[in-house]
Amino acid sequence: MTALAELSSAELRELHSQLAAEYDALVKRGLSLDITRGKPSPEQLDLANGLLSLPGGDDFRDESGNDLRNYSNPKGLPELRAIFSDVLKVPVPQLLALGNSSLTVMHDVVVHAMLHGLPESARPWSREDTVSFLCPVPGYDRHFTITEHLGIRMIPVPMTDDGPDLAEVERLLAEDPTIRGMWCVPVHSNPSGAIYSEEVARALVSLPAAPDFRIFWDNAYAVHHLADDVPEPIDILSLAAEAGNPDRVFVFASTSKVTFAGAGVAFFGSSPENVSWYLSHAAAQSIGPDKINQLRHVRFLKDAAVLEAHMRRHRELVAPKFEAVSEVFERRLKPYDAGTWTTPTGGYFVSLDVHDGCAERAIALAAQAGIAVTPAGSTYPYKKDPRDANIRIAPTMPPLSELVEALEGLCTAILLAETERLLAA
Repeated sequence: MTALAELSSAELRELHSQLAAEYDALVKRGLSLDITRGKPSPEQLDLANGLLSLPGGDDFRDESGNDLRNYSNPKGLPELRAIFSDVLKVPVPQLLALGNSSLTVMHDVVVHAMLHGLPESARPWSREDTVSFLCPVPGYDRHFTITEHLGIRMIPVPMTDDGPDLAEVERLLAEDPTIRGMWCVPVHSNPSGAIYSEEVARALVSLPAAPDFRIFWDNAYAVHHLADDVPEPIDILSLAAEAGNPDRVFVFASTSKVTFAGAGVAFFGSSPENVSWYLSHAAAQSIGPDKINQLRHVRFLKDAAVLEAHMRRHRELVAPKFEAVSEVFERRLKPYDAGTWTTPTGGYFVSLDVHDGCAERAIALAAQAGIAVTPAGSTYPYKKDPRDANIRIAPTMPPLSELVEALEGLCTAILLAETERLLAA
């Protein structure tokens, strides 16, 4: 086939007519399909059903004999922290096991900084005229929701295959003293699947910045691999300490896509001073986390080897769906040069770029055909994709047959939107 941009007007009109007929037939099918969010499938959740019968009986004590039904230990169970210490590259004493949501912890950390400031802050962030965050794009919409909700200015930074554009990060940090934070998803980044290189990580912790500048290192997909070639975890805290900026990084993670979504355990790690800072403010909010749930996870996951085996079972369920995304796009979009997409080696998303000016229209057409896709612009601050080109694909939730059906329909919508735009040019 010939790329859309190379077709004559007559050829475009003929193709548009064919696509319009195909789309009308699609609408008449009355589909109800959803690939909007990166949720685990029911089969993935079934893998953790053993949690439902734990801790079991009256066996509610940790290895030290502490009665976990009572108040104690705001840092969370050491046994659980030890399981995740290596994969997150955070020493157990500097790793907290907290509530069910890392997003909640991220939100609270930003709120504490706004209300009280960080140890190096001259004043609370809320008393600054402007507080800004660097936002790698395309990026995670819920990160952007936190900063926008709290009135923090967001500055987009382009992503590369091995992390954010360092030259742009360096330029912005040098020129803008209002920058106090940066969102990062270092492994299987949302949505591109990019994996930060150690070179990028080392630069991020070394660049000159405001004294209270923090990197929000959201290691959400640290164990969510789809390939045998597993990336070596980056010891970001050690790199920061070597660079003379030991307090620069906040590390976050959770078991939300390991065990039960919304009923797992969140983790926070950082330097000893930052951990003390966090605990001092968290103490006003809670006496301690749900350690019974943490005990369930300790007894279910047991150790790092069991965790790895558990995630291999996730991979067996998820990998065919990512393969289906590539197969459908290769067959439907590539012959027309109608889009480019990532082929991640882990995580939960695929990032698709269609022709400029076509993402919003394609998603609207898909919605009219009963196919729900993440809203256009969601992967950019303020939901404003300057090219109107990026579409986030979330393949994990639906059964494989429904996923393929949704992708086929989306491709029809994309091709129709692109031919419409070319004909209107």
